[in-house]
Amino acid sequence: MRRRYPPRGRVEEPYKVNEKITARQVRVVGENVEQGVFPTNQALQMAKDQSLDLVEISPKADPPVCKVIDYSKFKYEQKKKQKEIKAKASKTVIKEIRFGPNTDDHDFEFKLKHAINFLQEGAKVKAYVHFKGRTIVYKERGEILLLKFAQALEEYAKVEQLPKLEGKRMFLFLAPKNAGKKS
Repeated sequence: MRRRYPPRGRVEEPYKVNEKITARQVRVVGENVEQGVFPTNQALQMAKDQSLDLVEISPKADPPVCKVIDYSKFKYEQKKKQKEIKAKASKTVIKEIRFGPNTDDHDFEFKLKHAINFLQEGAKVKAYVHFKGRTIVYKERGEILLLKFAQALEEYAKVEQLPKLEGKRMFLFLAPKNAGKKS
């Protein structure tokens, strides 16, 4: 027996429109329309008289609330609202800084300056020590290095997660103190 899949490209509409409304009575709202509770067929006729659609906005209400509007314009506005919400949502950027267990002072200072820039831009910093081969023996050195790094960035960042060893890497997460403040 063959399996039947829903047709591709068709997305189920979140709202019931016009003839798809199954309730016997609906509460009608909208501009330039008589508001109140009407039988569904009468509400449909009211919408058609104005060359608009009857859209079920709140199906769980008793009776369901329907709005007389242009459905395509309504969908467009809903998409626009979703886009605005998505644009306003803050995106967290995580910058990585890699150390070795035997990182020299000059390299440490160089990476420290980069971390300060990242934090001032509002990005989070993920600093880690990567242990290659037998350098895993120097776990304490790696932890000391990360704690020294966190201490050096004390005025710019707060520690989200203390050094933690996972596999061959020891991680430290830092978040900016004054998030998003650019100098």
